[in-house]
Amino acid sequence: MIRFVSNLTGSSMLEIAVMSTVVPLLFVLRHSICSSYQTVTPTKKNDHDNAVLGSKKLGNYMVTLTVDFLFIVLPMLLIFTVLADWVYIFAIPMMVLVFSVVAAKRFDASNYSGGSLSLRTNVSSYRVLVMIITFLCILAVDFKIFPRRYAKTETYGTSLMDLGVGSFILANALVSRQARSVSSVNWKAAVQSTSPLLLLGFARLLTTRSVDYQVHAGEYGVHWNFFFTLAAVSILTSIINIPPQYSGIFGVAILIGFQYWLSHGLNVYLLSDERGTDILSKNKEGIFSILGYWGLYLVGVQLGYYLFFGNRPATALRTIKWARVRVSFISLVFWLVTVLLDRHVERVSRRMCNLAYVTLVLAENLQALAILMLSDFTAGSKISALEEALNRNLLGSFLLANLLTGLVNLYVDTLFTPSLSALVILLAYAYCLSIITGIADFYGVKLKFW
Repeated sequence: MIRFVSNLTGSSMLEIAVMSTVVPLLFVLRHSICSSYQTVTPTKKNDHDNAVLGSKKLGNYMVTLTVDFLFIVLPMLLIFTVLADWVYIFAIPMMVLVFSVVAAKRFDASNYSGGSLSLRTNVSSYRVLVMIITFLCILAVDFKIFPRRYAKTETYGTSLMDLGVGSFILANALVSRQARSVSSVNWKAAVQSTSPLLLLGFARLLTTRSVDYQVHAGEYGVHWNFFFTLAAVSILTSIINIPPQYSGIFGVAILIGFQYWLSHGLNVYLLSDERGTDILSKNKEGIFSILGYWGLYLVGVQLGYYLFFGNRPATALRTIKWARVRVSFISLVFWLVTVLLDRHVERVSRRMCNLAYVTLVLAENLQALAILMLSDFTAGSKISALEEALNRNLLGSFLLANLLTGLVNLYVDTLFTPSLSALVILLAYAYCLSIITGIADFYGVKLKFW
C-alpha cells in the first residue's frame, strides 16, 4: 500500500502552468454566463415568512448549484482523472471558447447588466478555486484513476498536489489581517486562535492511524501533518509582528537563509530515511519546512498589501486594471526565477519547502489569479452561487471534505476500485460536498473558529 504513494517524481512545470490556465478559465466562463442568485435565509424577525419563502426558492437554488457544479467542478474532476493526458489539447479550445464568450459579451451592449467584478470578488474566487482543487485531489489520489504524476513527489519535482499546502498558506496570507493592516493580536490570543488547528492536527493523527490510512512518513514526518504546519506559521506570524510593507523583505531573508542552510547539508539530512528516537528527528520534514512556509506567508502578506489593500489615490476601475497588470507581471517574474533556481540552485522540493518551491507556488497561484481577473473584461459578470457558498464556509467545506474522504476510505478499497466505479464515487463525493455546502449557506450555517 505504501508503495502507491512512494517514489513519485511529479510532472513538468509546463503541465502545471497549463493546468493553472485551464482551471481558472472554467471560472471565467461561468462568470461570463452566470446570473446572480440571492439566497433567502431566515432571520430573527419574520422567521416563519422568510423560512416559507426560502423553502419555495430552495429548489431553484439547488438547480443553480447543480449548473455551477456542471460548469466548474465536473470539468475539473475530469481533467484531473480521465482527461489528464488530454490537458494540452483541451487547453486550446478552452481558451478559444472563453475568449469568444468574453469578446461577444464585451461588444454586445445589450448584455450589460452591471459593473465588473471587484478585486475582493476575484480574490474570493481564487480562494474557492484552491479549495475545490484541494477537496477533489485529497480523495482522487487514493484511486488509481488519478495519475501518479499529480500526486505528491517523494523528494524533488513538481506536481499538482505538491502545490496544495503552499497554495493554502498563500491564499490565507493574501487576505490576512496583516495584509489588510488590521491591528495584530498578542501571542496568547494567537495561541488560542490556533488551538482548533492543533486539535484538528491531533484528530487527523489519531484517525489516520486508527483506520490504517496510507500516510508516507517522508511527507511531513511520523506525527506531523498539514494542520500543525498551519498552526506553527500562524503563531510565528502573530508573535513576530512585522508591518505588511516590510514583511516580504523579511520573508525573502528567511527563505534565502533557509536555502543556504539546505544547500550546505540540511537537505541531505531531511531527505535521508534515517530517523532517531526524538520528536525532532521523527518529524524533521514538517518541523524544518516551517521556515519555508513562514517565509512564503510573509511574502504573501506583502503581496496582498501591495496588490489589493495598500492605500492609493486611484479610482476603482484604475485599481482593478493595474492590479491585473501587476499580478500578471509578478507571476511571470516568479516563473522565470523558479526556472533559474530549479536549474542552478536546487530543484523544486515540496518536502523541504525550499526556495524554488516557494517561487513555484507564487508563480502558479498568481497566474491563476491573473486569469480569474479576466472576468473584469466582461460587463455584467457574476460570481456563481457555488463560489459564494464555498467562500462563506471555507473551513466547514474543508472539514466536510476530510470527513467524507475518511468515510470513503473506510468502506471502499480504493486501490482496487475499477476506473468507472472510481469516477462515479468521485462524482458523488464532489456533488454531495457542493450541495451540502450550498444548503448550509442557504440556511445561514457557518463554521468559523476564529
